[in-house]
Amino acid sequence: MAKRSLVAFRESWPILGSFRISRGVKTAADVVIVEITEEGITGRGECVPYPRYGESPSTVLDEISTVRDAISHGADNMDLLSLLPSGAARNAVDCALWDLKAKLSGKSVSELVGITAPGPLITAYTLSLDTPEKMGIAAEHNAHRPLIKLKLAGEGDIERVQAVREFAPKTRLIIDANEAWTVKMMESYFPIMADLGVELIEQPLPAGEDMELGNMARPVPICADESCHDTSTLDQIAANYDYINIKLDKTGGLTEALQLAQAAKEFGLGIMVGCMLGTSLGMAPAMQLGGFARFVDLDGPLLLDKDRPNGIQFDESVMHPPSSELWG
Repeated sequence: MAKRSLVAFRESWPILGSFRISRGVKTAADVVIVEITEEGITGRGECVPYPRYGESPSTVLDEISTVRDAISHGADNMDLLSLLPSGAARNAVDCALWDLKAKLSGKSVSELVGITAPGPLITAYTLSLDTPEKMGIAAEHNAHRPLIKLKLAGEGDIERVQAVREFAPKTRLIIDANEAWTVKMMESYFPIMADLGVELIEQPLPAGEDMELGNMARPVPICADESCHDTSTLDQIAANYDYINIKLDKTGGLTEALQLAQAAKEFGLGIMVGCMLGTSLGMAPAMQLGGFARFVDLDGPLLLDKDRPNGIQFDESVMHPPSSELWG
């Protein structure tokens, strides 16, 4: 096997305005890029270090550096599962390896994996956390979209969802509390959210404090995000949730994500495929999971001031399969 070289570096992509969730506000998407080159061909992968999981661009770059020699000597995607833990660093390396393998073989990643190639997907469009009035205005501007996701924060969330529903009466709604609710809130919010036509509630309680969910009547399905990272976490959360949100930055890449999707089906869990806030290079590998998912939330590029060249084409909320120039 020809020797491979690996380089990794940081990029920052300005957000269109700002993006707020219950844990804070962002004005830029800070990503780490991995490029692996063999025989003059380069495969690329992107990850988003996430402070909630103790990650930063610096720590992720340090992690990636530990596998540089192994990659140069031919370590593949399956080897990587034991070389790095699940998380952003492994994601960037794993996706770069898949892209390289596709380019060297002349086959698509879906062909290499043995799954149906992704077709056009309808993605949720995310409304950043704000006052009910401002979220209502944002909803009115996006009421033509088929699926909207709302970032919530706990107190005042009923008013936020009511405002969005008023101004987007026909749009399907999913909501994400980002661990900001309490059990008491859930008991009072659940029936109201059902009446407002909410189809999915993402991570209402803090990870590790969500055992109560298994004992609750759930008029709206609940989706695990922060509580579910990879296949090792399914046993702990399966009884408490109806769906899981698979993000490559949590699973540590497409390889583990595909295993998680299959395992989730065996547990009887529905699938949402999601993303951190990144560019089309981060969304393209996640699109491979579209065929497994009931809900797709890969709108990262729509929230940026600009995307990278050869980015995914979006027709409003419809995202088209990535070009080979971008990935895979």
